[in-house]
Amino acid sequence: MSADAIARGLAALTDWSATLEWEAIPEPVRRRAALVLADDLAAIVAARGEPELMAMQDGIAKSSGAAEATVFNARAMRLDRYSAATANGAAADWCELDEGYRRVICHAGIYCLPAILAEAEAEAAGVRDLLRALVIGYETAARVARAFTFPNMILHPHGSLAAVGAAAALAALRRLSGEAALGAISSAATMVAPGPYSHPIKGSLVRNVWPALGAWAGMRAVDWSSVGIIGLPTALHDVYADAFGAKPDAGELSGGLGENWAISDGYHKVFACCQYGHATIEATLKLCEQASHERIAGIHIDTHWRARAMDNPDPATTIGAKFSMQHIAATAAVHGAGGAEAFQASTIDHPAVAALRHKVTLAPFEPELEWPNDRPARVTWTLDDGTRLTEEVLSARGGPDLPFAPDEIRAKIHGIVAQPYPAMAPALDRLMALEGAALERSWTGTVAEMTR
Repeated sequence: MSADAIARGLAALTDWSATLEWEAIPEPVRRRAALVLADDLAAIVAARGEPELMAMQDGIAKSSGAAEATVFNARAMRLDRYSAATANGAAADWCELDEGYRRVICHAGIYCLPAILAEAEAEAAGVRDLLRALVIGYETAARVARAFTFPNMILHPHGSLAAVGAAAALAALRRLSGEAALGAISSAATMVAPGPYSHPIKGSLVRNVWPALGAWAGMRAVDWSSVGIIGLPTALHDVYADAFGAKPDAGELSGGLGENWAISDGYHKVFACCQYGHATIEATLKLCEQASHERIAGIHIDTHWRARAMDNPDPATTIGAKFSMQHIAATAAVHGAGGAEAFQASTIDHPAVAALRHKVTLAPFEPELEWPNDRPARVTWTLDDGTRLTEEVLSARGGPDLPFAPDEIRAKIHGIVAQPYPAMAPALDRLMALEGAALERSWTGTVAEMTR
């Protein structure tokens, strides 16, 4: 696949995006966009008490310019738009509760939203325009992810895709032409971070700031494109295929535009860890109904290859725990849950959890299954009397094949935001319902209402 073909595919995508109006977006897609915005905003709020994040945000505030946009940490912090986007971008993935794209490895929502939430508040953009920009940015980031596939998990998508998503979404919010958006996105593609996938598995918190870096870089790529600082039209191929070694497919950039919407293939989380382990949690919770974790002599997990790569029985940090299959299986068994309480820092040294982690073994789930059952788990507990209990989950709930009911996601959002921001839940409910008055408001006014 030639670099020129990739350039033509991106040009077709940006030309289509530049002329796409809110009215042309099908209503189910609009509702999905509103749900993604609300869910990812809640994920940002959820991280407000993380000590490393709080320290990082305080440091950013010291060098911030004039207050333009809100940092959603319940501390009345308002910074310049670039600093706010960076601060919110770091929070977005901290708790592993953000929405993701199910077809390939990509979390397009948090690649787009930190940049356009800040920009929309700073410029008093309309809520409708914000949602349109999210749809376009999401479509772009997801298509780039599909257009360049890797045979292994060497690069984490938060590093390699966030700047592209931020640039595409901001270009849409600023109503750039297709040609101008192409230049900005191409520039952003050269600013991505080659974040190693091994880092979160081994517990490095730097992984959590890759969306923050991408938000800042994507915004600046759009800024600088207006003065002629742009990337080559072949930049996507030059970076992802030539430099990173991905297999390119130009058809994924422009095929079926306006027919199959990427945002409709997203998934939502109620478990606070990497989605690769969600099937294991679901199977474990079924086992918890049959026996106490105190009787477990061994845990065996047959699962997909991506989950097996998360092999770390002794995670040292919260991000390491969220990317450890041993911790995922052990903490779910001990706590009978997979939410935030099962992945707090205190669970890392929890005696029962730590002991169980070293009783977990991993093996391939055979035969390998096709999408949407490509992330299965079969969990077997061997009890102290030799009894074996097994539960199997082929596809975890939350994806387009087994979606959560809207009320389930709404309850999750309410549970996160109700205490720090009492006015946020009803405001987001109106937005998710696509109420006319909610869409007609500026995002500035909406944020003021939610955070009052």
